[in-house]
Amino acid sequence: MKPLLTLLAGVSLLTSVFAAPLQDAQKGGLVLKNVSALGFGPEGLLLVADSGQSAILAIETGDTGPFLKLAAPVADLGSVVAGGLGTTADQLTFIDLAVNPASGKIYLAVQRRPDNATLVLTIDAAGRVLPLDTARATWAAVTLPGGTASKVTRITDVAFDGDRIFATGSANEEFASRIFTLPVPVRHGASAAVFSAETYHVAHRKWETKAPIQSFIPYHAKDGRYVVGAFACTPVARFRVDDIDSGAKVKGVSMVELGSGNRPLDLFEYTDASGKEWLVVHTQRFKDNLFGPSKFWGARVSMDYVNAVEDVNEKAVWRDVKENKGPEGIEILDALFGAVQVDRLGEREMVVLREQDGRFSLEVAALP
Repeated sequence: MKPLLTLLAGVSLLTSVFAAPLQDAQKGGLVLKNVSALGFGPEGLLLVADSGQSAILAIETGDTGPFLKLAAPVADLGSVVAGGLGTTADQLTFIDLAVNPASGKIYLAVQRRPDNATLVLTIDAAGRVLPLDTARATWAAVTLPGGTASKVTRITDVAFDGDRIFATGSANEEFASRIFTLPVPVRHGASAAVFSAETYHVAHRKWETKAPIQSFIPYHAKDGRYVVGAFACTPVARFRVDDIDSGAKVKGVSMVELGSGNRPLDLFEYTDASGKEWLVVHTQRFKDNLFGPSKFWGARVSMDYVNAVEDVNEKAVWRDVKENKGPEGIEILDALFGAVQVDRLGEREMVVLREQDGRFSLEVAALP
């Protein structure tokens, strides 16, 4: 197969126009091995979780605006991307999607079979698809530690939080679920701090240490800094991450149970027109569907549950799996049926990569 970066026409060099928070940055030569998640820092700083290298890559894109959202839906995106990669749509996997908050541009991590090569694509407001030029980028990489006799097996998510970057994943030992932190500025060649996470899985009615956080957001509450994440089967839990030494074990508090048989894909927070805060949990059903037209679906959860003072765990609120709403503060979002990937766009919208009848489309949808 042809080299990935030569397959899509119109490649343009993304130059750095700001002093990105990197130390000992590298110029060119960046190789992606197994991208598993994308995120963004300020001023177009792209965060790439590369499970193949057990590392977080911070990349200066120079993509700093102006902010322009996707003007019209992109129909049959799979065929557009596949044509540029010399393959067919059924040989592609869309791994993750992230919107650059500085520009509104959409970034997609894509894997191609059978060689399992991965790359990052960008989609601008006009719907033009281009590859990110990693070969000439300015970047820094930080390795995520496994354990004394283990390694990181997968990085599930990554997010920027002011003076640090958080990542989640798993290692092949008893306390497998991990939360990682990287200080900002990001210094190339450094190693991250690591915490082992223990979580009460409400549907299983037991404490577990192996299942990793699938997706998360950093969250600042009145009483401190948290990581709020969702797990398979599907508890939503919070982890206090203030003043914790590397190597410590962190016990989570499960607040909400969205239902067994689901795997979270994306999380983000937003505030509606009334000023109420919501957590959007986008997920995939891996058992028989109990509701709705697709195995891909999502719900919004009131942040009042996350901010609750008491440690709930065994008393976590269960979603009514047979209804679109209930209990109060938990609602199915119809716009997320069929969504393969999703991320927030601005304050009140989201970008949705949707699958229907084997075809993928990209669109902007309103948040309620």
